[in-house]
Amino acid sequence: MEIPLLQEFVTVFSLSIGVIYVCHKINIPAIVGFLLTGIIAGPYGLNLVGDIHAVEAMAEIGVVLLLFSIGMELSFGELIRLRKPVLI
Repeated sequence: MEIPLLQEFVTVFSLSIGVIYVCHKINIPAIVGFLLTGIIAGPYGLNLVGDIHAVEAMAEIGVVLLLFSIGMELSFGELIRLRKPVLI
């Protein structure tokens, strides 16, 4: 039984761990390494991650989790206090 989303997830996760380690060793931001890895491993590079739709689904889940965690950290009082600087 093959689960394509799981295969894409393991590929992306393992590449991410390697990129974080290498970027830490050569003192560059991890986001630069992630971008370069995405270019190289994507469908127009080595095609390690071939199913773009599966990666898009994982990205959407990631955005939802990020927004959820931001919502859990932000209090309503702080939002009211910050409304003036945010709206200007």
